Formats: sequence, structure tokens, C-alpha cells
Amino acid sequence: MGSNSSRIGDLPKNEYLKKLSGTESISENDPFWNQLLSFSFPAPTSSELKLLEEATISVCRSLVENNPRTGNLGALIKVFLSRTKELKLSAECQNHIFIWQTHNALFIICCLLKVFICQMSEEELQLHFTYEEKSPGNYSSDSEDLLEELLCCLMQLITDIPLLDITYEISVEAISTMVVFLSCQLFHKEVLRQSISHKYLMRGPCLPYTSKLVKTLLYNFIRQEKPPPPGAHVFPQQSDGGGLLYGLASGVATGLWTVFTLGGVGSKAAASPELSSPLANQSLLLLLVLANLTDASDAPNPYRQAIMSFKNTQDSSPFPSSIPHAFQINFNSLYTALCEQQTSDQATLLLYTLLHQNSNIRTYMLARTDMENLVLPILEILYHVEERNSHHVYMALIILLILTEDDGFNRSIHEVILKNITWYSERVLTEISLGSLLILVVIRTIQYNMTRTRDKYLHTNCLAALANMSAQFRSLHQYAAQRIISLFSLLSKKHNKVLEQATQSLRGSLSSNDVPLPDYAQDLNVIEEVIRMMLEIINSCLTNSLHHNPNLVYALLYKRDLFEQFRTHPSFQDIMQNIDLVISFFSSRLLQAGAELSVERVLEIIKQGVVALPKDRLKPLADRQVDRVLACQAFVHAASGFSQFHGLSVSSLFYPHFDHNIARMLGKQKCVRHHLCPRKNVSPFRRERHPLALQS
Repeated sequence: MGSNSSRIGDLPKNEYLKKLSGTESISENDPFWNQLLSFSFPAPTSSELKLLEEATISVCRSLVENNPRTGNLGALIKVFLSRTKELKLSAECQNHIFIWQTHNALFIICCLLKVFICQMSEEELQLHFTYEEKSPGNYSSDSEDLLEELLCCLMQLITDIPLLDITYEISVEAISTMVVFLSCQLFHKEVLRQSISHKYLMRGPCLPYTSKLVKTLLYNFIRQEKPPPPGAHVFPQQSDGGGLLYGLASGVATGLWTVFTLGGVGSKAAASPELSSPLANQSLLLLLVLANLTDASDAPNPYRQAIMSFKNTQDSSPFPSSIPHAFQINFNSLYTALCEQQTSDQATLLLYTLLHQNSNIRTYMLARTDMENLVLPILEILYHVEERNSHHVYMALIILLILTEDDGFNRSIHEVILKNITWYSERVLTEISLGSLLILVVIRTIQYNMTRTRDKYLHTNCLAALANMSAQFRSLHQYAAQRIISLFSLLSKKHNKVLEQATQSLRGSLSSNDVPLPDYAQDLNVIEEVIRMMLEIINSCLTNSLHHNPNLVYALLYKRDLFEQFRTHPSFQDIMQNIDLVISFFSSRLLQAGAELSVERVLEIIKQGVVALPKDRLKPLADRQVDRVLACQAFVHAASGFSQFHGLSVSSLFYPHFDHNIARMLGKQKCVRHHLCPRKNVSPFRRERHPLALQS
């Protein structure tokens, strides 16, 4: 490095890097630093990042070996810290060169920090970041903990430096460096509760910046600021919208989120679209990691507290004194950004986090009159299930579960009429309610799962969302009504097939006592539980809103033979009473009307019959709305299904408070809809083929 542009292949021979990592101590006042930091580094492609690590490994090894004696890393950090004190003034004065060199100092620090975190324990890391003044005749043992100073400085830089064209890159680098620092968890199998991140970020001088940092990161996400145009700063223009350090930190963040492993082997990650705003993306990643840090042994996570408690700028009520780190933000802007960014799985996780943990946000969103702007992107995620990562699909589904807990939401979505849904390709939908579209997409997800992914948790939670909505079904589209009955038909056929297989297996076992029998009884039990749930969904709709849903009654009558086998089945007799009554009542009225009736005439008879049917003849079942414990179980399952790095589940990074012990506790809690819970003796952390899966 130095005044000339550097290439990756030249780094091992670079004289400035050799001196930095060598045996000679360099004072923080040495002119060497100006020479070292005067470089322009062309941004490597993603395939070149590994080459960068390999090219600098010899330099890093030398620095690891020599730094305890030379203190050169500490001197570099001191140079950066001294420069940041003048950064705000430099931005106001448009001092490009000063900001450029400060940016380069942070770039080197971040690259070294990443290597140090990969190579050593936290205790060794802290020793390298302890600075002692090296001067002749000075035998003082005073030392400074520069890691804490660096983190506080980064927080100040992120929150206080105005975002201008010339400060955009260094703002991204500061956020990226914090992401790299928090990657310590990647290299520990156990969930960290006493790490250096807890030591520095949850107490001491960094703590007062909590609410300001969270607010700044949220506004960075909201504003989606794009990188400055060519010529707006002195840094070389990057072809991919981000600098080299952004690429490095992006790799770390990807390891935290999409299971890209740093030098390890992980699951195949989905291709990322080109980022229009590296600042917004990195801010979101840092926010999510901070919010999901485990609580310290003696204090709760302040960043999660801040996310749980912030309010709308239009809310003038005072904050309770018991709520720390509170602040206000524009909810309308946040809502708009969340609606627009749901193609990103990180944005979907933020939406889940806010809905789940911040009651102010949840109340605001449920009161919006334009909920279609939020629900439609979520439905698109589920509709394109084959193109999405499994965790993205799960988060979208759990967001629907949270929304459908609210009766007002379940009513309002049937009042929103949509036209020409272009992404729904199975059938032309010129006009349909948001509620009917939601039903169609969820049912499609179930049927896709039965034939492809075969994940029992996806089945259970899709049906749970329908169950939550069923009492408020209104004016169901005829196609939605048909799909509900078609799904029941598919389950019925699967039930008959497994029953036939069980019978044949039992007959075959009579001739061979040594062959173990497949557990068809357990499979039948699970299928019957799901069939019962489908019957409950239909029953709930008929009991609570029969007069609003003539199309569902029509579909029931058209496929009434499907229900015959379940009338006398001991597991379904209670739930079949209302359905059997409705089928019998309307069938008799159709017989009285004569044969060869048109569709319009049948619907007219149904509407007339609804008025004539006494409501007290339909017996309501107990309200069994799905408890959120179910959503937590599915969330743990989704998180723990991600790939691992050195045996560490990524769920412990983003969802550490959903660790295995808590997951087991959740499994022991009583769920209101008890038959929705996973069957006994099945680990929620093992992906299994669902008995409902269709045979290939």
C-alpha cells in the first residue's frame, strides 16, 4: 500500500505492510502513517475476497507474532482515533484527503480485526488491542483498552457524522467494522453470554449511545441512501456499489445470516441481488445482530430494549420511567420502507422482530387502512416458495400468524378488493379480496409442501393461519372456496392411501414375523389431526359467517361425497355435526327446486336457505385460536434448520434467546390448540418428512 494503487497480488511484497507487521515499533506520530494510508484499492469481486485473505495471510501472521512487542496495531488505532476527532469538521470543510486517509485506516483495522477474530481467543484479542506507550526511559505499565475506545468511536462516527457524499463510504465502513466485531459468536459452539461484545456494548461508555445508535440504523434503513455518483469523492468508484471493506464485512454478515461461512463449508446460499444501498443493508444487518444478542448475566440486552419500546413521533405521551433507551421515530416512514423491502430476508426478519416485540408498532400496523401494501409482499414470498430460502418462507408465514391473531385484521382483509394480481399465475384473478387471496396462497403453499419440501411444520403453521382467520371469512371468492375443499379432498385421498398401506402391511406380516412393521398408526394419527383441523376451519366458517359465504356452501354441496366417510368416524363425529347439517339442509332445498339448476340458481337457493336456517341449530365449538407458542416453535425450527459453521447453529447468532433449552421449555408449554403441536418424541430441531407428503 502507499501512494500508489495496490493490487491483491502485490500485497505480500508491500513495504508499508511489511513495516507495519515487522519487529520495529512505530510511534503514532511517525510520518509513516500518512504514507501507509495514502492508497487506493480497487474493489475485488466476490471471488477475489478469498484471494485477498490468502495474499495477506503472511502479513497478518507476522503482525500476530510481533504486535505484542511492537504495539503497532495499537498505534494504528490511536492514529484512527485521533483523526476521528476532526472528522466532523473535515466533512464540513470538504476535506476529501483527510476523510480518505481516515477511511483507509479503518479499512486496515477491519481487515486485521477479521483475521484476529478468526485466529485467536477473546483473551488474546484483547491483549493485542491493549496499547502501551513505547518510549525510551519510560517503564510505566499504564495501558489503554483500545477495543472499547474503538467501539465507542465507531458509535460516535455512525450517529454524529453527517451523511454526505464524502462521508458515505466511511459510514459504511464503520458499520461494517462493528458487524465484523460481533462475528465472534461464529467461532464458539456455545451461546455466548459473557463475551467481549457483552463487556463493551452493554455497559460502560458505549451504553449511553444505545438508543441513538438504534435510531440511526433504523433511519439508514428507512432512507435507503444510495452510494454517491462517480466523481463525488476521492475514492475509486466501485462497480458493485460498495467498497472492499464492505465486501469483507458483507461476507461476515452473510455468515451470520445466509450461512456463508468464513473459510468453511456451508449450505448453498441464494444469490443476492445487487444492493442499491450498501449503507441501508449494513445498517439493517448490524441492527439485527445487536437486537438478538443474548442478555448479559447481570443486565438485559439494551438494544433489544430499545427496539421493544420506541414510539411514533406523533405520540406525545411521556415514556414511563421504567423504560430505558426509549426514543421516537416516524412510523409512517418505517412502515413504507418495510413494505418496499420485503424481497430481502433481512427486512422480513426486521418486520417479524418489530411485530413480535414492539407493541406500539404492532398496534400501528394493524390500524393501517392500507394493509395490502404490507400483506401482498408477504404473500409473494410464500407464492414463490420454490425460489426463496426456507427461513425466509418461515418468517413470512409467522408474520401472517401474528397478524391473524387480530380479529380486526381478519375482518378488514376481506373488505380490501384487489384487481389484476399479475404474479398469481394459476388463474386470472381480475377481482378478489385480500382475504381470499391470502387463503389461496396459503393453500398453494401447503400443496407445494405436500409434493416437494415435505416439512410437517410448514403444514401445521399454514393451517394455523387459516384457523385463526376462519371465523371471520367473508364473501369468499369462488376459487378460494373451491381450493379449500380441494385441499380437504387431497388430505382425504392421502388418508385412504395410508389406511390401505397399513392394511396390506398387516396382512403381509402374518406370513413373516421377522419383518418390522412401518409405523402406519402414527402416520394415520398425524393425518387425522390435520384432517380434523381442516374440518374445524370449515366448521368455524359455517358457524360464524354462513350467511357471508354462499360460495363455500356451494363448494361443499358439489363435493359432499367427500365427507361421507368421516360422518361415522369416531375422531370426527363431533366436528362433522354442523357440516353434515349444512349439507343435508341445503341438499334438501335443492331437491325441492328440481333438477338441472344453473350455477346462478343454486347460489340463489343457498342465499335464501341461509336466512331460513335457524342459527341455534349450528353448535359453536370452543374458540381455539392458535397460541403464539406455536409460532415460536416454528421459528426455532426454521432457525435451527440453517447450516452450521464449525458446529454452531446460526440460530444462536440471530436468535440466541431461542436456544435449545428455551425451545424445550416452549415445547412443554400448553398450547391452546394442543393438537397443532408437534407429536410427542419428535425433536423440533430435526427436519423430517411429513406423513402427509405425497409419494413420488
